[in-house]
Amino acid sequence: MSLLVLGGARSGKSRYAQARAEALGGDFVYVATAQALDAEMGERIERHRADRGPAWTTVEAPLDLAAAIRSGDHPDRVLLVDCLTLWTSNLLLADRDIDAATGDLVTALAEAACPVILVANEVGLGIVPDNALARRFRDEAGRVNQRIAAAVDEVMFVAAGLPLRFK
Repeated sequence: MSLLVLGGARSGKSRYAQARAEALGGDFVYVATAQALDAEMGERIERHRADRGPAWTTVEAPLDLAAAIRSGDHPDRVLLVDCLTLWTSNLLLADRDIDAATGDLVTALAEAACPVILVANEVGLGIVPDNALARRFRDEAGRVNQRIAAAVDEVMFVAAGLPLRFK
């Protein structure tokens, strides 16, 4: 079982994804892509960790997400990846091959024996960014979301805390 949960910032997508994961039962592993590059992000990460509680183990994977899925894969586990948007940003800023990394992620998802739930921001619904880097990020994030949506079993969109089934 694989699920992609899309939505805007503060839409409730992470809360929805966590609830779906916990409904499955098992050993919960949170695969975090965020990096605490400043104090505010560090505080966000700690708040999210506290909100998940002690039932969750956290694995940090800012760049090699496919390897984290492969190493965490076990039939009794549920993997929750939060989020693909930060992962895409990390790859872009590290000058990594986003297309190749996404292909590796798609392969890892297809091979996974455990449920994998992925969270991503839908960044293409806003205004056209005013600079080349921001436009490239928006485009890359959109392409990643399309490839992952095509590869997973289910896609949900969350807005204002309300889930809508896309696939």
